Amino acid sequence: MKKWKIAIVGSGYMAQEHARAFASLAEVEIVGVCGRGRARAEALAATYAVPAFDSIDALYRATAADAVVVAVNELSMQEVSAACFAHPWLCLLEKPVGVDLPQALAIQDGARRAAARAYVALNRRSYASTRQALARLEGDDSARLISVLDQQDMVSAREGGQPEEVVRNYMYANSIHLIDYLNLFGRGAIVGVEPTLRWNPEQPGFVAATVHYASGDKGLYQAVWNGPGPWSVTVSNAQARLELRPLEKLAVQLRGERRLLDVAPEAIDSEFKPGLRHQAEQVVHLLAGRPSMLATLDEATRSMALCADIYGLRPALAA
Repeated sequence: MKKWKIAIVGSGYMAQEHARAFASLAEVEIVGVCGRGRARAEALAATYAVPAFDSIDALYRATAADAVVVAVNELSMQEVSAACFAHPWLCLLEKPVGVDLPQALAIQDGARRAAARAYVALNRRSYASTRQALARLEGDDSARLISVLDQQDMVSAREGGQPEEVVRNYMYANSIHLIDYLNLFGRGAIVGVEPTLRWNPEQPGFVAATVHYASGDKGLYQAVWNGPGPWSVTVSNAQARLELRPLEKLAVQLRGERRLLDVAPEAIDSEFKPGLRHQAEQVVHLLAGRPSMLATLDEATRSMALCADIYGLRPALAA
């Protein structure tokens, strides 16, 4: 059996969780770690009995890895991804791709100029619940209404040690998880975004917007900032209403029925951080030349752009 060589850039919590998911696959071997925190990088490398490196160039030269997982914070992503794009491995970038849309677009441009194979770890796309929902929608061409309920807390983010630039852009850092569901379930090009409750950075509160897709699908986004509220996603069409709440769990209400029926979850999302094991499998599919459902960098940037439109941040981009 061919062993695909996976390198890890970063040594924090997400790097550790990605490494654990990849290492569980029989056809994968972790071959090296590169991290700015030398002690943590060496600790992660020791877990898999591989070397720790001081630079991405040294990591690639020594390992010739087939793929690299880039799990660094959003403020470092542009610099680190550029260094990774200089090599011919497949790149899996942790989300968000940059702290805001301008950075995401710069990273996208860098990948295109380098002809890099770049994907983004939008792990909620790989949740068993998400995949089960997509399977139930397959083959039904009726229009969809996608409703997303988001909640963010800038105070908690700030108190948790997030840098102020990340806190100010927390719709990219964290709401992107929810906003990406609109593009995952909504079909066709986005033909319009109508904010109805506008973002006020001076007084964060409620945000709401309607997203129109060329297919006729509609997305309704609502967010509560600095207040309570669970994350949830529902998709309704002519035959069924699918509800992800919490996102790791799917329930279905069929036309003519009065109650939601739970869909049995998959054990894999309790054994690993939800979505990461399936996501690792998708990387292997790509390396082996098989179809994969991984989000491309272009798809992830599209969701960053939708975030900017919902929050009215395009004028700031133009300025």
